[in-house]
Amino acid sequence: MRAIVVLDLGFGDAGKGLLTDYLVRAHGATLVVRYNGGAQAGHNVVAPDGRHHTFSQFGAGTFVDGVGTVLSRHVVIHPTGLLAEAASLEAKGVRDPLSRIRISERATVITPFHQAANRLREIARGAARHGSCGVGVGEAVEDARARPGDAIVAGDLCDATRLAVKLARVRATTWAGLGDLAYPAASGVQAEEECRIFTEESVIDRWIDDVTRLSRLDIVASDESLAASLRSAETVVFEGAQGVLLDETHGFHPHTTWSCCTARNALELIHQSAPASKVERVGVLRSHAVRHGPGPLPTETAALAGAVTDHNRDGPWQGPVRYGWFDAVLTRYALDVAGGVDSLALTHADVPPRLTAWNVCGGYRATEAAWPESLAIRDDAGIVRRLVPSARDGGRLTAPLLGASPVLEPCATAEGAVVERIERELGRRVDFISHGATANDVTRVRA
Repeated sequence: MRAIVVLDLGFGDAGKGLLTDYLVRAHGATLVVRYNGGAQAGHNVVAPDGRHHTFSQFGAGTFVDGVGTVLSRHVVIHPTGLLAEAASLEAKGVRDPLSRIRISERATVITPFHQAANRLREIARGAARHGSCGVGVGEAVEDARARPGDAIVAGDLCDATRLAVKLARVRATTWAGLGDLAYPAASGVQAEEECRIFTEESVIDRWIDDVTRLSRLDIVASDESLAASLRSAETVVFEGAQGVLLDETHGFHPHTTWSCCTARNALELIHQSAPASKVERVGVLRSHAVRHGPGPLPTETAALAGAVTDHNRDGPWQGPVRYGWFDAVLTRYALDVAGGVDSLALTHADVPPRLTAWNVCGGYRATEAAWPESLAIRDDAGIVRRLVPSARDGGRLTAPLLGASPVLEPCATAEGAVVERIERELGRRVDFISHGATANDVTRVRA
């Protein structure tokens, strides 16, 4: 098996969907494996014929006929969301999409109570929201880790009786865990709607009726069966979710995800299913910084807003999409955390030429008191040039990054100059360049 692992070297939204679609087409891959994250993914793909879809749980290669999706045990699934996405894909010309997906029986399942709890906690945080997508991924993962015996997994979808018992326990423990949250007055109606999920008795029966449709389709499978599917495929693309800078261990808490965003899960799945595989890790980054929702973005600027064309928009839970100049400090940190990559893909290369000025951040101004000494390397001028990965950041860099003052250096806006500068800052070559939204806009500049 040839295994191509796609991972995001930023805060997400780097273009993983685009690269996955391109790699599937370029290499004739027949299978896309999701290896982390969950139903909060928003991977945009525009097919060469103009069809657009924001892939949430289906693999981003699904527009290509015959390409299947595997949701591994590391993915947190949203069953009713999967049904809705299948209907959306079918309306866009994808025939019987649910026949092309298989789910690990060990994958954690999001319930209506996890989603409601997620939203209630964000409402209670008010202006201090973490930037959750409001889907319930974190609540489901936390619940599964705290009470593994009661955790609902995909295999439970095949047994309505067991599912009802577990679901009632999840409702009780999740509701009790919310305690006495206080909600801002302006959010009263919204909070009441989410609380009603816990108090309406019909919720459990309605949800079970919906999700058991998946069990009748025979798409839940054992890990042994899924491993056999991988071994039988010539080329498999492993599609990552979120970004390395949101990683549960190395990200900047509390604005992180409950998932490992490096290639670790993918490499584990490859080793267990086809250990002799040829593996290529493709790191994806934009020509500029981007972040959807709150959290550190040291190079944030309003200068890019009019130059960037995005399918992602401001969301009711995540908040606004924010842009910044290219941040070499955070990108080097992401490469270190990820253990390096074999290939580097630069997306949105069409953005700099639209501007009259372009900047690159090579460091931050900082004081001795502001930065944890063990996590930063400074030069003699007191400028942080590199962040040093630790076993677990634990949020020690979050406050300093929120207050960081970037040291910006001008760069010519021509594509060649931008690429050369990024390569110099990162100490490695760019292998793929994308100038647009479709696979036809991606070029491999180095084999």
